[in-house]
Amino acid sequence: MIIDSHVHIFPPEVVAHRDTYCERDPWFGALYATERARIATLEDLLTAMDEAGIDCAIACGFPWHDPGLCAWHNEYLADAAQRSNGRVAWLGIVVPGTTAAAAEAERCFLRGAVGIGELNADAQGFAFDDQKVFAPLVDVCRAFSRPLLFHVSEPLGHQYPGKGNAWPQRFISFLEAFPGQPVIAAHWGGGLPFYELMPEVAELTRQVVYDSAASTYLYRFRVFRAVVDLVGADRVLFASDYPVLRQDRFLRRVLEVELTEQERALILGQNALRVFRLAEAAR
Repeated sequence: MIIDSHVHIFPPEVVAHRDTYCERDPWFGALYATERARIATLEDLLTAMDEAGIDCAIACGFPWHDPGLCAWHNEYLADAAQRSNGRVAWLGIVVPGTTAAAAEAERCFLRGAVGIGELNADAQGFAFDDQKVFAPLVDVCRAFSRPLLFHVSEPLGHQYPGKGNAWPQRFISFLEAFPGQPVIAAHWGGGLPFYELMPEVAELTRQVVYDSAASTYLYRFRVFRAVVDLVGADRVLFASDYPVLRQDRFLRRVLEVELTEQERALILGQNALRVFRLAEAAR
């Protein structure tokens, strides 16, 4: 089974009225003001999955700054998952620190969400080290045994829309505050796996899984082999960041990476089944 662990889909209303949502949310505007930036719906995603040969995808919520938009987007994702005949699972999106965050997360889990994310410090205005902001949300995630997915970006390298300043040295303060909480660090954790050669970092990141979202923009594809050698194949998720990247092209390149059959099976699907507890979600 091949599972794309990080994709984004939006209600058709967002596609039809892009400019309106660019005005309502500054981060959305930064990413999608240009028509070249693709916005996908459930139907677009299912077509792309068929073309790529992908069995299942994890649809992330967009990190809206407005809790009302988050709740609205969550309803679309819940409905999309139901209409996908088991091919799409979803993550709820909340604004950490708002009074509605914990209750909305619980509502999402009761509606079938398999986690919360993609949370984004730059888009939503939170600090990773603010325990008061995260404690109620983490309590709900722990009660349902569900992970959090964070946008994490590189402190070095080129600039691109959506990069932000969610650097590993900031993200790691969350891991210090909430040890044991399962976490997915998107975009290879902004390079955090390479710091796991430091024993104190490796101790903090034991519950962290890294996804490969947007790899083409960030690293040479040797990053797969390098990170597997550093942290193990059981802590890497195949993730495209569709529609930022085409699923078919991305998957073909991943299949060309020098990996054992066991490593490839873990990365392409088995890890996602475990991390998101997809067998339970399907019941």
